[in-house]
Amino acid sequence: MSNLTIKICGLSTEETLATALDAGVDMIGLVFFPKSPRHVSLMDACKLADQARGKAEIVALTVDMDFDGLSRINELVRPDWFQFHGQESPEYCAVAKSAFPQKIMKALGVSEPDDLEKARVYEPVVDRILFDAKPPAGSDLPGGNGVSYDWTILKGLDLGKPFMLSGGLDAANVAEAITRSGVSAIDASSGVEREKGVKDNELIRAFVAAARSAQVSGSNEQ
Repeated sequence: MSNLTIKICGLSTEETLATALDAGVDMIGLVFFPKSPRHVSLMDACKLADQARGKAEIVALTVDMDFDGLSRINELVRPDWFQFHGQESPEYCAVAKSAFPQKIMKALGVSEPDDLEKARVYEPVVDRILFDAKPPAGSDLPGGNGVSYDWTILKGLDLGKPFMLSGGLDAANVAEAITRSGVSAIDASSGVEREKGVKDNELIRAFVAAARSAQVSGSNEQ
């Protein structure tokens, strides 16, 4: 296993972003979804994006946002990626991909092997798929709920496009998740928080260290 991509999503302060960058993350996620405790304003997002630019890829997470909203993020924040975390259709993704310079990542909720099939219709029109756990019943949030799924369903999956594992990852289980799934890209949000929406510097460092350790271990075994 090599070239593990680590993403920390839902960063909202300069301090925790600095910690994530110092720890060596590859991607940072900024959430543009008012219902989320991780939501950031356009003004704050601009500052955070400028802090991260050139050090990690910047991902703007949106949920069923209209194209005017995407245009504002594109113009002001200038992220490297749009991550669509709602019910966006393949057609929506295709139009966004042609309208904006950003790469497109589509999040899909999964809990069993059959759920992976929905990725096939998105694969031609996006640059990456993110497999997240399905939100628990009654949740207002499509992601960041701290729940996981059977990671082994991703083992050996060949989509033709890169994919990322998300959902309930933390420092204690990320090594197992990487080993059991065989993925080369992981994403954490609630698993590096001391309370909902509040990232913790030590948890960020521990998560990245555990993930990199698993990567090294996997490389040695091959």
